[in-house]
Amino acid sequence: MASIKIGMIGLDTSHCTAFARLLNDPDEEFHVPGGRVTVAYPGGSPDFELSRSRVEGITEELREHYGVRMVSSPEEVAEQSDAILLTAVDGRVHPELLRRIAPCRKPVFIDKPFAVSFRDAREMVRIAETHRTPLMSASSLRYAEPLVAALEEMDEPYGCDCFGPMAIEPTQPGLFWYGIHGVEMLYAALGTGCVRVRAVSHPRQDVVVGEWADGRIGTYRGNREGNASFGALIHGRRKSVFADVTRSRKPYYAGLLEQVMSMFRSSSPPLDIRETLEIIRFIEAANESRVTGKAVELDRQHEV
Repeated sequence: MASIKIGMIGLDTSHCTAFARLLNDPDEEFHVPGGRVTVAYPGGSPDFELSRSRVEGITEELREHYGVRMVSSPEEVAEQSDAILLTAVDGRVHPELLRRIAPCRKPVFIDKPFAVSFRDAREMVRIAETHRTPLMSASSLRYAEPLVAALEEMDEPYGCDCFGPMAIEPTQPGLFWYGIHGVEMLYAALGTGCVRVRAVSHPRQDVVVGEWADGRIGTYRGNREGNASFGALIHGRRKSVFADVTRSRKPYYAGLLEQVMSMFRSSSPPLDIRETLEIIRFIEAANESRVTGKAVELDRQHEV
């Protein structure tokens, strides 16, 4: 099978070098075969320090260590690749970047956060559907080996309690920056169908409770001091199983890239984009509840 030429857009996150290492280095222990990152557009957000400060170093590393060729626009990346990793760390720029590359109809994976508002997320799905562009977005934590193994043990989980670090980044409000990882784990366990979200927020931590239509309840605890571990306690009819997500030899990114490469080969996303949309709405509702202290309904006006 011919190697897939992968383009990368937005060289301002450590995910870029992690993805390139796993895809381009056949000697890497957890190498993900089938494609190589061959072309990239550096991009970057000038008003976002964690973006602006990293572009130059990551661009140089991808060029020098992995032989990635740099081009001057997202459109050039789309034209010169078979599939695209949209890795720009700033969720605010994802709608415009997708609008520019979707006409090429290449499969696109968008790194977290997919978007930083439900309105933007819904528009991005509309753009992809208009151009028949295969689209996927997910946190790597969804495919972490301990979580996947724990879920395989369960029989229809009726509840899940997740936790992880939750730094706050003003440009990616509330849970969008790091809380999205824990919410993705929650949805990996319970799937779609949340109808109500409430949050308790404190400078030290946040706790978010989601209520599903069929009575399932899921929680996410975001920590801003103390440990930086990720984990999930999944509750089923016969037992509860704990997934210590931090304890895994296999990198989270390898599990994610295996799913992404499956989409790149088949043009069929393994994760329904409508689940991603609900995740974005869940986070938006949790952010509102963090401010008001009130429960927020995931109502019909926010459906696709």
